Amino acid sequence: MTPSIICAALWAVVANVIAMLPTRDHHWRAAYALIATGIPILGYVTWQNGPWVGLVVLVAGISVLRWPVIHLGRWARARAARRRGKV
Repeated sequence: MTPSIICAALWAVVANVIAMLPTRDHHWRAAYALIATGIPILGYVTWQNGPWVGLVVLVAGISVLRWPVIHLGRWARARAARRRGKV
């Protein structure tokens, strides 16, 4: 197993442990930290193992951090609608 895959697996374990802990801000601070550490790990995995493995790790990361991705999609959709003059 390559070091990048080990880092990605550790990131996933840490993300799941963080998800079990109670917080007042509904884990948003932890999500920002996980995103900030996950992007370089994703690049490292892609560089070391290729784009297909990187894509699998990206999908795994999106499944862990689904709410930030959902909010990003809603924000992008609203912004696109405003540009088109629908809102």
